[in-house]
Amino acid sequence: MPSTVQEHTSLVTSQLALLKQLEWRVRHAVENVLSGEYRSAFRGRGMEFDQVVKYTFGDDIRDIDWNVTARLGEPYRKKFIEEREVSLLLLFEDSVSLQFGSGAQSKREALLELAGLVMMLGAVNRDRVGFLHASPAGYTLKEPVRGRGQILHAAAQLLGQPIPSLSTASPQTPDPKSQTPSFIPWRLLAKAAPRHSILIWLGDFPPRIEPEGWSVLSRRYQTMGFRVEDPWDRELPAGRVLTTYDPVAGRLVNLNGNSSAQRAAHAEWVAQRDASFRALFPDPLARLTVRPDQERLEALVRFFHARMFAGHRR
Repeated sequence: MPSTVQEHTSLVTSQLALLKQLEWRVRHAVENVLSGEYRSAFRGRGMEFDQVVKYTFGDDIRDIDWNVTARLGEPYRKKFIEEREVSLLLLFEDSVSLQFGSGAQSKREALLELAGLVMMLGAVNRDRVGFLHASPAGYTLKEPVRGRGQILHAAAQLLGQPIPSLSTASPQTPDPKSQTPSFIPWRLLAKAAPRHSILIWLGDFPPRIEPEGWSVLSRRYQTMGFRVEDPWDRELPAGRVLTTYDPVAGRLVNLNGNSSAQRAAHAEWVAQRDASFRALFPDPLARLTVRPDQERLEALVRFFHARMFAGHRR
């Protein structure tokens, strides 16, 4: 009979093997598809002001300092120094609702793969990467580290976090207008990474009000929200009556796609959920939604393309 130590070693080994596969895919994407777009997509301009110099033909007109130009009578521009180090901090909100899945893969499995891909992107680009995993059972913080080996082990640690017990589920769906307790340590999160780091919040994002202190975090970090949306999250299956387990309610529920009342209630919940997600991340280019059956790396590539293209337009 295998011991607990042997089981843990086998689990870590399988997680590292999976991550190395993800790393190979990411390295291929960075070298052949993304090029420098990953860095510019995450960091925006990624610059620190240095001094004012004369404008010359070919310089970016967005850098012109109009106050100095008006005062001296000829064009001057701001010169920047590139901030070379990037710190990525992933917040993985491991709620029991992520355990739902109408297909072969649960939302949790898909979201963990997405988190692994992001961490491998950071490793390939020599960034510092860390995570905060929060669940009803507690939290695990791994401060940002640098280097392929350290990031691989950090990612394996995240992927190996235990699945939250369904016994922690709320007996009823919380009212999004009420202040419900959160298992995310927001104050700790505010000190978990240097200022101007990139904070990627991965979760299910149910309808809820903005967490206390989120506005402070949004100013301290560059924030983005990644979520996985099951097809049933968007719309109930039409013309079918199904019995499924609701991990949030902690019981079996009947879903009737023929019921206009159920479909209307579900549509209202979808609207509230989308509005809550938009409120947390007002910039459309800071939100990423993928399906469990969707290729996650392709979704990330499109996300980076969109951000980079928008950055060039501004």
